[in-house]
Amino acid sequence: MGYLWAFLVGGAICAIVQIFIDKTKLMPGRIMVGLVVIGAILGAVGIYQPLIDFAGAGAGVPLLSFGNSLIKGVKEAVDSEGLLGLFTGGFKAGAVGCSAALIWGYIAALVFNPKMKQ
Repeated sequence: MGYLWAFLVGGAICAIVQIFIDKTKLMPGRIMVGLVVIGAILGAVGIYQPLIDFAGAGAGVPLLSFGNSLIKGVKEAVDSEGLLGLFTGGFKAGAVGCSAALIWGYIAALVFNPKMKQ
């Protein structure tokens, strides 16, 4: 049953985002930033973590979850380091994902030998 909920919730998130891309004049980058901000807001008020617990990877993989993990990192850092954690928590929480994206992007560039557009 968990697979079904992950599929339905993840599919609903993706469908809503696709509608925004198709029906608005917003650029995809702005929509992505909006998703991270919405995920951060939902995580800050405590709504997004129960959704992840319910839907698993369906809610844990989209960009909404990245915003949630940033806020979670900030909360933990503020609890342990005080005011300084407000500035460092997001970096610590997002470092692994950003590093993985850079490393795998570099490996893909080496394997597939991309060329600049002419």
